[in-house]
Amino acid sequence: MSDQRATDITIKEVRTSLEQIDYRTPIKFGGRVVVDVQLLNVDVQVETRDGRSAQGFGSMPVGNAWGWPSNTLSGDDTLRAMTVLGERIAAAAGQYDASGHPLEITHDLAHDYDRTAAEVVEQLDLAEPMPRLAQLVSASPVEAAIHDAYGKALQANSYNVLGAEFANRDMGHYLNADFAGEHLDAYTLREPKPEMPLYHLVGALDPLTDGDIEQRIGDEMPETLGEWIVADGLTHLKIKLSGDDIDWDVDRVLAIDRVAGEAQRQRGQATWWYSLDFNERCANVEYVLDFLHRITERSAETMSRVQYVEQPTHRDLRANPENRMHEAAKIKPVVIDESLVDFESLLLAREQGYSGVALKACKGQTEALLMGAAAQKYDLFLCVQDLTCIGFSFLHSASVAARMPSVAAIEGNGRQYCPAGNAPWVERFPDMFEITRGVVGTGCLNGVGLGF
Repeated sequence: MSDQRATDITIKEVRTSLEQIDYRTPIKFGGRVVVDVQLLNVDVQVETRDGRSAQGFGSMPVGNAWGWPSNTLSGDDTLRAMTVLGERIAAAAGQYDASGHPLEITHDLAHDYDRTAAEVVEQLDLAEPMPRLAQLVSASPVEAAIHDAYGKALQANSYNVLGAEFANRDMGHYLNADFAGEHLDAYTLREPKPEMPLYHLVGALDPLTDGDIEQRIGDEMPETLGEWIVADGLTHLKIKLSGDDIDWDVDRVLAIDRVAGEAQRQRGQATWWYSLDFNERCANVEYVLDFLHRITERSAETMSRVQYVEQPTHRDLRANPENRMHEAAKIKPVVIDESLVDFESLLLAREQGYSGVALKACKGQTEALLMGAAAQKYDLFLCVQDLTCIGFSFLHSASVAARMPSVAAIEGNGRQYCPAGNAPWVERFPDMFEITRGVVGTGCLNGVGLGF
């Protein structure tokens, strides 16, 4: 490290554990159905140069169905590989003997992700390399624990120790000359937003009305979209679409709008919003344009409620340069999600006409902070999305959204599909898990470490 500060930390010990939780109901996205979650939990013990010690924690779903969709490997294969990689990265963090700021430590560790992932793939005799996105997801609980431990050692919120008085390197070191001399305190808030609207997921399998239910679960939770809207006071709905059946996609959005309209009238709510997520399944931008035009023709009012479109075409931007989004982005913001794996992918997306980015805590705390800053610098639409995060990981995701000035809402679907994972946290953070006005009370995420 370039300079030495009393606040620099050294990692003393790292421990990992796994936790498996079944979903209440399955979720379908990107053509895949997910029925349970495996959490990778990480504890990190650190000590500052001046002798202050603390323990930090990180937890994240090992989202292999999203991070590593494969046509040749089984879900068990990709889950195993990502889990082993996460444990290897944790072990490497435990052997990292330099001192520094969490941004610097995690950036240094990330240089070895490719090599370590290749070793895991070879050891498990897998037929394809691990994608960078899967590597980031595997490493994210380690990164979270390091940032959390640093804040706790300093008895400060982790988002308030990102300035020049703490970091040894400016943002130009991580990004480019546009950020020379700048630090992340200029792009984050000193206090979390008091509350934020919650984006509720409407999955492809989710029932809209009673007629869509063959047999009720009967656990006293809402089961249809209308019931969810009324019970939770929802105003923001994220709609999962197929991307390869335009008639179904258009009909689905209009059906959701009809159900939502009836429920909102029942509540006396005049305005509500949609985001549209194709999970990269559209063959080309022409599909997106045709879809948007058909929605407008059939219901301009429905189109007026669309806030943004998420990742419509293939995540590999460099391999699909023909999918330029300039025309679609003139109609609605078009954001990358799966495509965003580093600063270069953000710059490439801008060149290809994308007008926004989706941050995810599961790509790593350092990645989220830096990409959030870059999005603000380049005037891109910014949102924070979910990975069916539960408990700690949902609070972590919400803390990112609450500290980024231009993020207006946050997705949180763990309460729908995996409420058992939230149960241990509800009593401590009722404003985050008991939803009645369509918002989460992010003002409570102001404690030491990551905030909770």
